[in-house]
Amino acid sequence: MGNICRSPTAHGVFQKLVIEHGLNNIVEVDSAGTHAYHIDKKPDARACSIAAKRGYNLSKLRARKVISADFEKFEYILAMDNENYTDLLAECNEEYKHKIKYFLEFSTKFKVQEVPDPYYGGLSGFENVLDLVEDASNGLLNHIEFTHLPNVK
Repeated sequence: MGNICRSPTAHGVFQKLVIEHGLNNIVEVDSAGTHAYHIDKKPDARACSIAAKRGYNLSKLRARKVISADFEKFEYILAMDNENYTDLLAECNEEYKHKIKYFLEFSTKFKVQEVPDPYYGGLSGFENVLDLVEDASNGLLNHIEFTHLPNVK
């Protein structure tokens, strides 16, 4: 939504995976919110702290709102929950709607569709988000490597 909790966490986790797999010249990672609540703000300090404990650096990320060019530019537009999924569909031209998916579609361990918003909760909510995001990030990278990059490695 505001691009300060879930999305930058996913951005940081997935970016690190992309770099570790030597794909940073091929795969571009970005995150954006569906609302303009926190434009140019750093990720939530709790998200940064929990992520840092697991080796992810979110400090250089800044919140932004999704723009129409994102739907054309990116192959995957990943929503964290139903509300954001619906908002993305509403903003997107028909020709790009197939790109919008739930981030947790790529999870291999968890059978939930939505990444819960931890903003109004305690640190355990941010830990839960990170658990979900790490799993889905690994699944997404495997999907991308298998689907789009079978001959890269």
